[in-house]
Amino acid sequence: MSSPMQVRTMISPARYVQGKGAIHRVGEFLTPLGSKPLIVADDLVWGFVAHDVEASMTAASLPTTRVGFGGVPSANEVNRLTALIAEHQADVIVAVGGGSTIDAVKASGYAAGIRWVTVPTVASTDAPTSALSVIYTDDGVFEEYRFFPRNPDLVLVDTQLVANAPASFLAAGVGDALATWLEARATSQSFANTMAGGLPTVTGTALARLSWDVLWENALPALDAVRDNVVTPALEKVVEANTLLSGLGFESGGLAAAHAIHNGLTAANQTHGLAHGQKVNIGSLTQLVLEGAPSADIRDFVEFTTRVGLPNTLTEIGLSTDDDEDLRRVAEAATVPGETIHNMPFPVGVDDLTSALKSIERLSAGIRRQAGLPEPVQYKATH
Repeated sequence: MSSPMQVRTMISPARYVQGKGAIHRVGEFLTPLGSKPLIVADDLVWGFVAHDVEASMTAASLPTTRVGFGGVPSANEVNRLTALIAEHQADVIVAVGGGSTIDAVKASGYAAGIRWVTVPTVASTDAPTSALSVIYTDDGVFEEYRFFPRNPDLVLVDTQLVANAPASFLAAGVGDALATWLEARATSQSFANTMAGGLPTVTGTALARLSWDVLWENALPALDAVRDNVVTPALEKVVEANTLLSGLGFESGGLAAAHAIHNGLTAANQTHGLAHGQKVNIGSLTQLVLEGAPSADIRDFVEFTTRVGLPNTLTEIGLSTDDDEDLRRVAEAATVPGETIHNMPFPVGVDDLTSALKSIERLSAGIRRQAGLPEPVQYKATH
């Protein structure tokens, strides 16, 4: 039986809109997509966007129908939202909030057979642009990826909302986005398939690299801008890198070890409550160790991510080198068949990964000490 011919493919959202005050135009951009939108936002987010969203919807002669979000993108939450779509006879569903809200909305929009739109209020993940959702158990443990035949019809990011949010959210987005190039590079080397369902395109790989370059140049000044709640050119670039470039790059460039390690870390209770990008950063550093990357590259990565405010030791995510059972459970979950770690250009087993995870503690702490950077302390849960 012959195997299907390998193709290269790239996917993307239908429209991407970004800028200061963009939330004021959400109704305008929704109008071509449907006449009965259902907005999903938790109470916290709705508290600071409701006025602007309602005004924009009214100006576009659209009704404002909003329902809450349950907190975790689980199968149960997706089913609840799907039922609400039917109840309200909605023809487009709109996620307003963070990555968890967005993943639940994309999955329920697909299940109901209607269009879906993402309006991220933070730049903490690349979920807004992608054609997949990460589904967790009700307790927050990674369960599965759900893939959809298309990306969101619209992604709209108001950079003033991003600037108003805590800087830790932007830092987490940098952690998620920095992995994009490391994983796309590995996927390209191993001629592995991407989340888009084929080999990576030159374009997808190049966008992943561009995301990396933009972040190294702009992340630190962008974080300062957010601390002052102002929108600057550096912040605009980082929001685009975290959201669009990283989204296109991971989906059409490929995932490898970093995100698989993130998924494995969700099996350790100590890491619950940490942001997606914080755990991904542990995965990125561990991937560099697995690759035997040049020591100068590892040193630069540890110093830069420490300055960004990202964890790069086990201590910071609530684990230690003595947690043998936990680390082995993380490694087992990260290397199950079908995980993206198998896109690495060499095989990675449970023992290899457990050793690499243990090694980052002394490695990072030593680099930080030499650079005069703070000693590792456990991170507080962000959400």
